[in-house]
This record gives sequence, C-alpha cells and structure tokens, in this order.
Amino acid sequence: MNETVTLLATGDNIPSREDYDSLYQHVAPLLREADISFGQVETVLIDKSIEDLYPYVASQARMPCSSDPDVAPAMKRNGFDIVSFSSNHALDYGRTHFLNTIGYLRDAGLEVIGVGENEEDARRFSVIERKGTKIAFLGYCTILPQDYWAQEARPGMNPARGHTYYEQIEHDQPGTPCRIHSFAHKGDKAKMLEDIKKAKEQADIVVVSMHWGIHFTEAEVAEYQFEYAHDAIDAGADLILGHHAHILKPIEVYKGKVIFYSLGNFAMEDPNNMARDLKTLRQDMRTSKKHQEMAKIRKGFGSGDTKKTFPPDCYYTMIAKIEIKDKAIARVSYLPAYIPEDFNPYVVKPDEPLFDTINDYMRRINDLMGIPIRYTVDGEEVRIEAAE
Repeated sequence: MNETVTLLATGDNIPSREDYDSLYQHVAPLLREADISFGQVETVLIDKSIEDLYPYVASQARMPCSSDPDVAPAMKRNGFDIVSFSSNHALDYGRTHFLNTIGYLRDAGLEVIGVGENEEDARRFSVIERKGTKIAFLGYCTILPQDYWAQEARPGMNPARGHTYYEQIEHDQPGTPCRIHSFAHKGDKAKMLEDIKKAKEQADIVVVSMHWGIHFTEAEVAEYQFEYAHDAIDAGADLILGHHAHILKPIEVYKGKVIFYSLGNFAMEDPNNMARDLKTLRQDMRTSKKHQEMAKIRKGFGSGDTKKTFPPDCYYTMIAKIEIKDKAIARVSYLPAYIPEDFNPYVVKPDEPLFDTINDYMRRINDLMGIPIRYTVDGEEVRIEAAE
C-alpha cells in the first residue's frame, strides 16, 4: 500500500498566557490531522510559582524567554509530536531550568532534538515511524551566546556555529560600507555531516532543523547558511527546516531538496506581554538598550497604533507541508498563515487579501536574494518547486 505520510512544520513557539490552548485554537485541527507535526520551542519552561526569575538569569541572556511547564502538554494536546528546543534562549535561566524543560517536554510525550546533558546527548537524533516510513530528525543551533553549546561534560545546544569576516570594498575610501562574509565552523559541520550519514542509515527520510540566520532582516540569507544547508543535503538530508529569524526568509530547492531558510514566527506572544521576563529585565522591553540595538537592524519596531512590537512583515508566517510517499518526499508546499493582534495564528484562505500579500512577499524576497523558485497556488496551499 502506497500510503502518504504528511509532515507539518512551524516556526518559533513562545507562548506566554494562562490559556495555552487558545493560542492554537485555529491551527490545532490541522496539526492533529497530520501524521507528524514539528515546531520550534524558543522558551524555557519554569514553574509559575517562581514569580521573579532575576536570580536565575544567565549573564549572556539578551532577552530571556520563559513560559509555564503547562506549555508542554498543551503543545502535545494541540497536535505537535516533535520539537527542537535548540535555541539562543534555551539556557537563559541556567542549566537546571534548561534540563527541567527537556524533561517537561519529554514527559508530555514530545520528541525533543538539538539539546542534551552533554555533546553526545545533544547530537542524538529522533526517528519517528509512520505507515512503514522512518523519518529522522536532527536539531542544530548557530545562534549561540558564549557557553550555550554542549560539550563533553556540559549541557547545551547541538552547535552549528559560524564565523564572520568583513571585506573592505573600496580600499581607498576609509569608513565606507564593507562586504560581510560568513562560513561554517569546520568542526561543527564535520560532526553534523557524520550524524546525517548515520541517520540516513537508520531512516528513509532525514530532516535537519536549524536555528540560524539574520534576525528581523528582510530576505537576507547569510553565506554560512547556504554552506550548511547544501552540505547537509549532499550528505543525505532530505529537508531543511530553518527558524530563529522571526521573519519569513526565501525558500530554496537544491538538488531537488527543499530548504526553508526561516519558517518565521508561529505561536509567539508580544514580548511586552511576557510579564515574568520583563520583571527579569527590570524595565520595559521597548525602552531597554537591548531592544534599541535590535531596532537599529530594522525599521518598524513598535511603530504605529498596534499591540505588536515587531515590524509588520514579522507577522506573516506559514505552515510547511511535506508529503512522503514510497519512502521519499513526493510534494512540498506551504500554507500561508498570519499572526493577528490576539497572537493566535491562523491559516489564511485564498479569498482573503492576505493570501496574495504573503505569497507576493515570498516571491519578492526570493527575487531579492536571487534564489530561483517556482511558487504555484494549489487550492489553499502553495506548491514549492525548482524553477525551470
């Protein structure tokens, strides 16, 4: 029997409210219906009885993120099967709460990738079998504050670090803009490729989750991202799922395999609604120095008569849909989605103006980066194919 296995994937989940089910009310039926649903967890789960988290915050944390442990069963209840917890926020409140969060997620019945008690544990991949097809999931993180990556005897993220250097373009013109280059960490990449090859020996499909990219900037994909993604596919990966940037990024088809450079935000509250974390900062997030630094990256932060802190296009999002048949990926598409002012994401229907707005946005950012692609509207979905 040639049964189709459906995988859905979303971007960042950072819930911060008492009724977590309400956050997923519009998308839960879709997530539950899929054979496998994946999401990124970008928050630390800490018991609500701890009101003031200031004593726990890591000195490296820029904008610490926390939620109640009830998030874990809520995500499972609303359709998620597997999550990556590998992010630049996972150790914001120290090792104890980091390890507790992994425990909360697993106790809720969720597979967790990209993190561990040590490097060996963080490098472990999960294999999920559906309808006779085995799918391996590996998780990595590039956005790493100092000491957030796992080592032989230290908990943390499975690292896929990068390096940056700056090329002066006009050597006779001091102070003029430079060209920014980046490349993958040689050792981290070698371990990644080794793990992908091992996963391919045990599974029919290999999915690589990457917490990476340049946050909030329109369209831009860093050089190191192309390097990691292309080399991962050359090693046997079948699909790349990117997150962290808090904005949609271009999609690429490389050697027939699809790379989502960023799935954008998904179930994410406004940062100014994260009461415990704001108490940790000891000030309003919008007036903080850290926020002002981020606001320089992109115009539109906290602008206009809106509850939303991020620029408007940061609330365009999507749900990636992957159909697997005969133990191979047969079709890849996305469902355009949006995060309104109540922050409850929903799938946009074709008769809504936002449907064309989001699809036009995707075409435009692909064009801006010079990444050829063919997006074809197919009912409520948009098929992703290599450009002819």
